[in-house]
Amino acid sequence: MKKAQNTRKTKPMVKNIVAEKPAVSSDAWSWTIYVYWFIILFFIAATFYLIGRSQEILHPTSGNVIITEESLLRPQDYINSAKEKMNAGDMEGAIAELNAAIDTNANSDVYTIRGEVYMQMGEYQKALEDLNAAIAVDGMNAVAFYARSLLNTRLENYDAALVDVNNALAAQSMKPSEILSMRNLYAKRGQLNLWLKNWEGAVVDYTNSLARADGSIVPQVYAERAEAYTALGRYEEAIEDYKSAVRVIYEQLQATANQDEREARTSDAMSYFEKIAALDLKLGKADVAKNDLESALAIAVALNDTDSMERIQKLIEGLN
Repeated sequence: MKKAQNTRKTKPMVKNIVAEKPAVSSDAWSWTIYVYWFIILFFIAATFYLIGRSQEILHPTSGNVIITEESLLRPQDYINSAKEKMNAGDMEGAIAELNAAIDTNANSDVYTIRGEVYMQMGEYQKALEDLNAAIAVDGMNAVAFYARSLLNTRLENYDAALVDVNNALAAQSMKPSEILSMRNLYAKRGQLNLWLKNWEGAVVDYTNSLARADGSIVPQVYAERAEAYTALGRYEEAIEDYKSAVRVIYEQLQATANQDEREARTSDAMSYFEKIAALDLKLGKADVAKNDLESALAIAVALNDTDSMERIQKLIEGLN
């Protein structure tokens, strides 16, 4: 009997132990599964996100363009091709290349170049639109201001051209371009002041141009300053400038191989000698004026310019 009672006492204990084990094990297993599934789903979502981002970078569907080395190089390739076509006289082909460059990367320099091509083609309205766009993109683009000044000069809008060359000078001093020189910019402003009859302003600008070390001296700068001096009644200074122009022409002829260019510059020298003679007459120096006309006649003979020979010969005879 005692042995049987002991058996009955131990059975409930075994039963309780067996009943409690499944409950504890089931809860722990459930939470483990949730954690594992959460981690798996997180990595799946992250993977799809990264794949989507890579697809957007390779094939952008929005306005955000990813800048790559290729996209930076391509516009310059189009520009180089456009310049080759321009040199070959294929302006339409150059425009097509520049259109592609603008589609790839519409920067200020590309608009400037296309504007210059349109200007050469006589498409002045399109040129103006491009140069305006170039300046809107970069307000310190000295080349764009200078090009627009040249365009306004062709359109005989000299006041606007003067404003543009002033802006070009300011931009060049702060953000220099290798394409331009301060000497040429001052010379251009001097020319505009000359045409606007601002004689004193023209003299100052031409003087600044000649004083600059950058760029090469252009004989026309001396000749145009001489015109301003003449308008101011400063004849002696005008004569000296015309003589300086002749001297520079003869110096530069030594390095000029192109025959047409040589003849054009020599013809300019002949014209300057005639203007010197006219100023000498204003100063009452008839003998000196005759010598200047004889120099002009010798050039006309060398050029075989019969019309000039006849005109100058008559002037000399009039002095006799």
